[in-house]
Parts: sequence; structure tokens; C-alpha cells
Amino acid sequence: MKRDEIYATGDEDDPPFRFNDAVAEVFPDMLRRSIPGYAASLEAIGSLAARYVKAGTNCYDLGCSLGAATLAMRQGIRAPDCRIIAIDNSEAMIKRCEKVITNAEEPGIVPTPIDFRLDDIRDACITNASMVVMNYTLQFLSLEDRSAMLARIFDGLISGGLFLLSEKVIDDDPHMEELLVDLHHEHKRRNNYSKLEISRKRAALDNVLIPETVADHLERLAAVGFAHSAVWLRYFNFVSIVAIK
Repeated sequence: MKRDEIYATGDEDDPPFRFNDAVAEVFPDMLRRSIPGYAASLEAIGSLAARYVKAGTNCYDLGCSLGAATLAMRQGIRAPDCRIIAIDNSEAMIKRCEKVITNAEEPGIVPTPIDFRLDDIRDACITNASMVVMNYTLQFLSLEDRSAMLARIFDGLISGGLFLLSEKVIDDDPHMEELLVDLHHEHKRRNNYSKLEISRKRAALDNVLIPETVADHLERLAAVGFAHSAVWLRYFNFVSIVAIK
């Protein structure tokens, strides 16, 4: 795992954050040190896959990056004749994703097959799905595209299918929002990011990652038709929500 030092060196006049080769190379370390509760969200994906994935259906990892959620689903799936479709619009990410998952395969074991697709998730065809995951992906879509994206996910799920959405959020209460941001920055400092690195990355993500409130997400899920949804995990300003059709 190569250490993330993207914002430790170089020009401080950084361009907007992009999922390019440099980010792909250090992405596992970046996630581990930046997102509190990330490992717990992956563990839950495996447990939910074991419970909700049905025989003969598809599973989708939308915005798969290096395939951590894809691997978690594959490890949890117990039903036969399933297929995982891993989609990302970053060529650097999808190429590394395929290598990472191929290297994780064990000799003599025939795992659930995975289709790797370089595509915009807004254009992806979602059909016969028993589980769809968006792990910290929706936040990178424009606000105008989010309802349509979730509607397409809902339409592509079978009855009883599960959607897992993990996101960075903002709090309705400005005082609590300030506290949660400070706690997140302290989490990064404890993981050996400098004050300068934290500041530079925050600036690079401005207007690229657009967070919303938990209420915004739950209202949108209900509006597109999900019968049940709830936050199952929250750590500072990061949440994971499950929704069932």
C-alpha cells in the first residue's frame, strides 16, 4: 500500500480533485486514513450481500474505484448464478480495480464473476439487481443528477432488493457541523496528515464533492419509491444508509 502524499509536496495551487493515476496509486491508504468507519462499511456490505443477494441476479458497485466494495460483496454472496458489475468512469481506477481483484482470487475457487466497465454510472443499465452499492460516490454527482440516478437504481432492483449508500454529509445545525468537521480533521491528523495536507485537499475537493444532509438523502430515497431506509452507521460526518425496495 503506497502512502498518500499527494498534498504533502508540490505546488500548493492545486487543481480540482480528480481520480487520476496519482490518486489511484495511493487510494487504499487515502481511504484508510481519511474516512472514519470505512472498514465497518465494507464489513456490512459483505454481511448484507449474504442476506439480500438472490440466485440468478445482478449486483452493482457504482463508482467502484479499486473494488473494495466489489470484493466485500463477492466475499459475502452465498447465492448461485450471480454476477457483479463494477463500474467507474476513471480509466486509472478501473484498470487497477481489475488487477486488485484478480490478485485477490484464490486458486481452485470459482468466485462470483465480475464485469468491469469503464462507464459513466449515469448511463449504466441497471437490471435484475438484488443489491446495488454506491460507496462514497453519489456525492461526486451534481445535485441535479442525483434523483434521476436513484430512480434508475430503484427501477433496476428486484422487489426486496437492497441499496447501500455511503456519503459524507453536513449537519443541519451549524454548531454541530463545525464540531464534526473539527473531529474529522483531528482524525486525519491522528493518521499523520499535516495541517497543510488537510487544507489543500479540502480546497481541491471544493465544488467537486458536494455533501448534503441525512434528511436530504432519506427524503430523496422515499421520493423515488424506497419503502424502507435508515442510517445504520455514522462516524462524525460520514454515514452509511440502507434502503430496501
